Amino acid sequence: MQQLGLKSPVRLKKYRSYRGNMGLAAENILQRQFKAEAPCEKWVTDITEFRAGGQKLYLSPILDLFNGEIVAWETACRPTEELVKRMLNKGWKALQKEKNRCSTVIKGGITG
Repeated sequence: MQQLGLKSPVRLKKYRSYRGNMGLAAENILQRQFKAEAPCEKWVTDITEFRAGGQKLYLSPILDLFNGEIVAWETACRPTEELVKRMLNKGWKALQKEKNRCSTVIKGGITG
């Protein structure tokens, strides 16, 4: 191939963010029961990555499964434990305002 001046194309590896098992999975206490009978009974959260202005942003909201309300949220440029702590602190403050009518169990796990 070299004598004929032929070159094979170089294929770049596809980007994969998966790094293997990073931590323990939290217990599945909801068992796919995504409806709540009262406000603040069941909260769920996740971290979502999206692009804005050519940069990655990470959104971490708390969603109340009773009415779909966003109880608290936080954004950051990196998905760190600090992002989750700030979001949970905001959620805790919101819960304290509603503590007379709410009985919430907060359960989750941190992987990273």
